[in-house]
Amino acid sequence: MPGIIGPDEVRRVSASALELKGADGVEVLFMHEWGGLTRFASSSIHQSTFREDTGIRVRAIAGDRIGVAASNDFSPDGARRAADSALEMANVVAPDPMFPGLAPPAQVPDTQAFDEATSSTTPHARAEAVAQLVAQSPEGFTAAGAFETLASEVAVANSEGQFLWAPATQASISTVMTGPDHASGFAEVFARSAAEIDPAAVGARAGTKASASRAPRDLDAGRFTVVLEPSAVSTIVGFLAWIGFGGRVLTEGRSCFSGKEGQRVGAEAVTIYDDAAAAGTLGLPFDFEGVPRSRVDLIRDGVFVDGVYDLRTAKQAGKATTGHALPPPNPEGPFPLNLFMEPGKATLEEMIASTERGLLVTRFHYSNIVHPVESTITGMTRDGTFWIEGGEVAYPVKNFRFTQSIIEALTNTESIGRDTELASEFFFSASRVPALKIASFKFSGRSDH
Repeated sequence: MPGIIGPDEVRRVSASALELKGADGVEVLFMHEWGGLTRFASSSIHQSTFREDTGIRVRAIAGDRIGVAASNDFSPDGARRAADSALEMANVVAPDPMFPGLAPPAQVPDTQAFDEATSSTTPHARAEAVAQLVAQSPEGFTAAGAFETLASEVAVANSEGQFLWAPATQASISTVMTGPDHASGFAEVFARSAAEIDPAAVGARAGTKASASRAPRDLDAGRFTVVLEPSAVSTIVGFLAWIGFGGRVLTEGRSCFSGKEGQRVGAEAVTIYDDAAAAGTLGLPFDFEGVPRSRVDLIRDGVFVDGVYDLRTAKQAGKATTGHALPPPNPEGPFPLNLFMEPGKATLEEMIASTERGLLVTRFHYSNIVHPVESTITGMTRDGTFWIEGGEVAYPVKNFRFTQSIIEALTNTESIGRDTELASEFFFSASRVPALKIASFKFSGRSDH
């Protein structure tokens, strides 16, 4: 079982690249990831995998030209060859007059994001967790899903004297339970450590949802009041990170928030921020340029504040970097990777009880962008969509396609849940969000099941 390589060895290997002759600056990004994945279908494990990846990316600066080279040869010779390749590319690429320079030396706090037991989770331990989940399947139902345990260490070293290193772990388990009469139910949990996950509780939640969703009824598409569970809200917030909050799309006028600083873009109760160092998320304390991260308010009390920036986009915008650079080469610019939506005071049950007629949505899938500047996205409901009548969940309904402006949905938000859940699309990225009650949400089509 692999383990942490550690900062001393990273320094030793990086030094071979940092000593590159003929360069005006050098940066080394080190990333080491390892972990296991156990997949199951028809209530049986069908795949157990393990992977480990150790790599470096070297940026070499020659005047106003920048070259990037990557290698999986983590050794002094490998780092030196990657640096040579990066410099060779820098000498032939087009000039980059907006290059902002490398990050200066800085310190970051220890986020205590690494759990040794999670990093060394065995296939047998994951199999036992899957068995606990599958045991919660109602009679006649089967479970499919995955249990994954991941570990990483990331470091940035550069010729300006900056060196930062941090390890982290992550565990997740998800399942879809299916049964007779088009029944399906979904549940998932993400956490920093495997010990924080209760597989039986995840299975019970999915099983309850699946049992309630049998024999869904037809319902015409239209605009409805909706109660979105956190899994559905995470889709909305995640798309805002992509099309709205990044410094490059903001400065180029391609964001749904371009030109809207200080303007209302949501209900007064809506506050969204990014904070990789906060408890309850999966973030690293610095970005992939070696800049420390801190909390950034994006929407405060329904008003757009600002986006996130790396060194380049901060220079373009005449602002300071917020520590949100992604690994080079990165043509997309920065994104917030650790979003939070501040919770409210309502329980999910209270949101349902306050809804005379509307829909309860478990999650979305197959989502994509329709019009980024208008913040319009589309997708499908899945694994538990229910009609609410007179403040109670009345019956399951067939799935819908939605086509909805996110800003409009945030503006129409009537209530925010008090409990939050963590969702993650990929390692180093996570959103912690509550449930939302939205007064009007557009469903543009319906499914046959």
